[in-house]
Amino acid sequence: MIRILMFVVLSFCFTYAQQSNDSSSLTKQKLEIKELKKELNLFYNQKEKEYQERKKELETILAKIESEKKEIEQLYSKNEQTLRDINQTVESKTTKIFNKMKPKVASKIFDEMIAEGKLEDVFDIIIRLKEKNITLLFKSLSVQNAAQLTEMLENFNIKDEKGE
Repeated sequence: MIRILMFVVLSFCFTYAQQSNDSSSLTKQKLEIKELKKELNLFYNQKEKEYQERKKELETILAKIESEKKEIEQLYSKNEQTLRDINQTVESKTTKIFNKMKPKVASKIFDEMIAEGKLEDVFDIIIRLKEKNITLLFKSLSVQNAAQLTEMLENFNIKDEKGE
């Protein structure tokens, strides 16, 4: 009986020791998990801070890009207007010159320009000339060039009537 009692006591001690061992193991694991959680929170907070700093930098750069883009658009617009003004001035001066020029001289110049492939330039000048001068000019132009310009004038008038 003593043996049985001793066996029960030893079994009880052994079981209790194992449970306390398990419990200390669980406590140790809980502490490790808390430590990992703390490290992860620190890491997350650090990365979040870095992210916010980068985000601010990118927003600043984007704002700068947008302002420079607007400046470029304004400059482009200004340059485009200046170019239009210059072209109008040149065209009006050219038109005045050809309106004052003798038709035979002007037709020789136009024939030469057309031979150089500047038919569109000649047409742009002709549509700005006085109608009386155009008639006299066409009499002096080569037949082929007069025909091309007449066709362009017809197409131009059709577009004007349609409102294009």
